[in-house]
Amino acid sequence: MNQSDIKRLAVVGSTGSIGTQTLDIVERFPQLYSVSVLSAGSRVEPLVEQALKFRPALAVIADESKLPQLREALAPAGIATAAGPEALAEAMTRDDVDMAVTATVGYSGLEPTIRAIGAGKDIALANKETLVVAGDLVNRLLKKSPTKIYPVDSEHSAVAQCLVGETADSVRRLIITASGGPFRTWDAARLANATVADALRHPNWSMGAKITVDSATMLNKAFELIEAHYLFGIEPRRIRAVVHPQSIVHSMVEFKDGAIKAQLGVPDMRLPIAYALGCHSRLDQAAPRLTLEQMSSLTFEEPDLDKFPCLTLARTAMDRGGNTACVINAANEVANLAFRQGRLPYSGIYDVITATLDRVAHIAEPEYADYVATNDEACAIAAALVDKY
Repeated sequence: MNQSDIKRLAVVGSTGSIGTQTLDIVERFPQLYSVSVLSAGSRVEPLVEQALKFRPALAVIADESKLPQLREALAPAGIATAAGPEALAEAMTRDDVDMAVTATVGYSGLEPTIRAIGAGKDIALANKETLVVAGDLVNRLLKKSPTKIYPVDSEHSAVAQCLVGETADSVRRLIITASGGPFRTWDAARLANATVADALRHPNWSMGAKITVDSATMLNKAFELIEAHYLFGIEPRRIRAVVHPQSIVHSMVEFKDGAIKAQLGVPDMRLPIAYALGCHSRLDQAAPRLTLEQMSSLTFEEPDLDKFPCLTLARTAMDRGGNTACVINAANEVANLAFRQGRLPYSGIYDVITATLDRVAHIAEPEYADYVATNDEACAIAAALVDKY
């Protein structure tokens, strides 16, 4: 294989769970992938360690106060450094980047993704908030760009795999599976006293704190329903969630003839990451194999919307459209953090989100500047609501 055949990656959020597993794939398949850009939010030490190991041309830290520390550590190795959101967004347009892996969590992934689309870079999309917040805008931009988006979320990767060889008009519905998180079997009384430690005790997946709490509230699943709508062009009424505690079936597609395809695998993110990096080709032994014993007992159940009202926000967002999902995401980022910091009870997350929705004006056809303004306003309102809770 020639050096020119190696896919050059920009890994956004390289020190997080998805980012580190992406680098695991790069390390295992050096004949296929190299790293041109690494970025992190504020964790300088692991970013330095990664940069010295993978030798990117550029390392970016979002927290500008950490730039001197990053520069001092990497200058002797000849690795360029930069800081701030604009530096990260600009890095997506570099000539030595073929694919952007957006592994950061939250609204911060939107601008780098938009810049990558503008530069015609392919995207391995793990930042679900990009499509949740601005799916209409992103899809309009994709129509003008050669960029292709390859989903990294295990659920959307599963749907993509099930759709190979199928036509859009043959699809009856998408069935997005959910583990049910740590609170699936809890009753309402116990749930009212849920602690941060309880919420972070996910039964199947090892993820960052923010997304683990989102899984506990099932808002993460609401976001995945919205994301599926934009990724696959399926109307909201034909997308549903089902609880599957074993996390072996990652999602399913039902077809109009009654057939259902499901993608199965161990709960290991390296499989969907590798499938995305390979642009839907398969790498040998990218993840552990699924055994017959693991498939011997697979169960499915309807989600309890009384216990998990955040899941209903998917329908709210898709029915109202416009900037609604942007408000939900912004309010959740504030409420989720407040819960993790002990400043808001578990039940307050849903309350803050819905109260914020009532206070932010609806914009039916937002442009990028509208999303920025909406995010700022919703964050400020949610923060004030948390303070008064």
